[in-house]
Amino acid sequence: RLFDLDPDLLPLFQYNCKQFASPEECLSAPEFLDHIRKVMLVIDAAVNHLEDLPCLGEYLCSLGKKHQAAGVKVESFSTVGESLLYMLENCLGTAFCPDAREAWTKLYDAVVKAMRRGWDALPEGV
Repeated sequence: RLFDLDPDLLPLFQYNCKQFASPEECLSAPEFLDHIRKVMLVIDAAVNHLEDLPCLGEYLCSLGKKHQAAGVKVESFSTVGESLLYMLENCLGTAFCPDAREAWTKLYDAVVKAMRRGWDALPEGV
């Protein structure tokens, strides 16, 4: 869904200097699948630390810096969030009620806010 929403994100996913010719090629690459696992680990950590998200603050800020260095724009995280909600809705069906959507949206927004501190800590273009 990510590349359907924003095909311009595809070039950000390069591994060993390999540029993917299509979303399908990227989606089947072991390196991309490993990246997705890492994203899910961050989401898992946020869920497990729901009552104390600030304890993940420095880690998420550092993660934000790494994403900025890789050329990711903060605005791209809204597309990632939309993709996450789409996946949850499709996997959970009717269990993904409006309250669940709101809770996931708040959690994701808190993670992005912490990661955004990584951008705020660096001058633009560094």
